[in-house]
Amino acid sequence: MSREIQYSVIVPMYNEEEVIEETYRRLKKVMNELNQPYELLFIDDGSQDHTLEKMQEYSKWDQTVKVIEFARNFGHQVAITAGMDFAEGEAVVVIDADLQDPPELIKDMVLKWKEGYEVVYAKRIKRKGETVFKRVTATLYYRILKALTDIDIPINTGDFRLIDHKVCDQMKQLQEKNRFVRGLVSWVGFKQTAIEYVRDERIYGESKYPLKKMLKLSLDGITSFSYKPLKIASYLGILLSIVGFLYMLVVIYQRLFTDTTITGWSSVIVIQLFFFGIVLSILGILGEYIGRIYDESKGRPTYIVKESYGINERKSNESFIKQK
Repeated sequence: MSREIQYSVIVPMYNEEEVIEETYRRLKKVMNELNQPYELLFIDDGSQDHTLEKMQEYSKWDQTVKVIEFARNFGHQVAITAGMDFAEGEAVVVIDADLQDPPELIKDMVLKWKEGYEVVYAKRIKRKGETVFKRVTATLYYRILKALTDIDIPINTGDFRLIDHKVCDQMKQLQEKNRFVRGLVSWVGFKQTAIEYVRDERIYGESKYPLKKMLKLSLDGITSFSYKPLKIASYLGILLSIVGFLYMLVVIYQRLFTDTTITGWSSVIVIQLFFFGIVLSILGILGEYIGRIYDESKGRPTYIVKESYGINERKSNESFIKQK
């Protein structure tokens, strides 16, 4: 079935009033240069500033602008998911509103898509304006994720990418609650390639991914695509049991066959604290997996749409029913 819209651009929004005008301007310029029908899907993820009001104004006089308003803040990954549910284009682009990922790169992605690639992701070769801590931890995390999982999740990539509508249709079938979109795109497969770029410094506002959210996203990525931490916990438990058993034999031998006695309790307390720390860490790993199983079992919708602007009623109802 042919589609009237060629390109859909998904832009998650959370308190982006300072940058939204520039984001809108640059996206419009790029998409107009492609000279094909397109839509700009802005997902308001419970913003507490004037982001939504500005987007509403754009949607009143610009038919390419479509706005989805969440009932509350559901998170960046869920906002991307909602955009995919509503997207109607032959190709779907995901880009953040902060302009660290240059919208002009979309034209290069489209060229790769027209060559036959079904996923074109942007790979960062340099990060401007980020701290050494952020760069080191990001690099370390992606390498750990790559080592723990059986799927190929490209390192130094974010959610900035173009996906074919076939990939988007498959993504709509995936209903897990703790979502790691870039991992899911790799999991579904299809023909993928990368475009390298230099990530710009954020000019306006502040990052919407503080350390707490970064840690949650990291855990979602690992627990969604790997159970190797559980295996590691099991192996560690076996190793510690063997060490404890050998230590017990040493103590018995010293008591029965030598005059050496173990004086003081400091070493015993240190060993106990070490073992207890390992045990609690293992319980924490188990808890992360159990908590995610609990989230899935509740069967709640991934998100709740409070209102939509510029989207036809039939499409809005279909997406709402799907999430039910």
